[in-house]
Amino acid sequence: MGRWAVALAPAFADAVGVRPTHRVLDVGCGPGALTGVLADRVGAERVRACDPSAPFAATCARRNPGVAVEVAAAESLPYDDGAFDVVLAQLVVHFVDDPAAAAAEITRVLRPGGTFAASVWDFARGMQMLRLFWDAALTVDGQAPDEARTMSFGEEGELSSLLQGAGFTDVREDTLRVASTYAGFDELWAGFLGGVGPAGTWCVSLPEDRREVLRRELRSRLGDPPGAFTLDAVARFAQGVTPG
Repeated sequence: MGRWAVALAPAFADAVGVRPTHRVLDVGCGPGALTGVLADRVGAERVRACDPSAPFAATCARRNPGVAVEVAAAESLPYDDGAFDVVLAQLVVHFVDDPAAAAAEITRVLRPGGTFAASVWDFARGMQMLRLFWDAALTVDGQAPDEARTMSFGEEGELSSLLQGAGFTDVREDTLRVASTYAGFDELWAGFLGGVGPAGTWCVSLPEDRREVLRRELRSRLGDPPGAFTLDAVARFAQGVTPG
């Protein structure tokens, strides 16, 4: 999934309107795809990042020298009240244990009039790579944990409701479209074999014979590509403003 986070990060920052004067926090930074974009735009000294995974936080810090990166969950942020102008959460809120508590913490660390924005993939219709994978997976096992069923906030209006419930004003929701090109099917398949994320975790949990059935089914659904191919993805995002 890392390549998709990299593709989404600049589009997300553009949509939110991150400017050079902003003090910015990247919540749930992972290995730092969005953090790097933010550091390029506002300067590393004006960016903070956090993730509950210590290995992810360490990778983010290594990739983004000068950015202060903390090991912390969204529900308990180690920052002062009103410390930031903009807080971003890219592909995060559907993994958070208590999204309402996280939204409250984000409100606390934003200055009055500050902006919070969150983005998630449209798992049901818009994330072509995952949709193809889970459709293939459901032919192998009708109970496969399709992210369109298991992940929250992918439907229209869900992100807006989260922000409105936390007291944000001027809430708007929209979509972003990105694409990624693979050199061939083997490159795509190797990503799942890394065991990262719900799809990769489920893929590597299969016995070898069923994993082979999945591989053939996925390749068939892609049209048995002889070479390079491009897939599209749609992310939903919402942003709002703290009362000033």
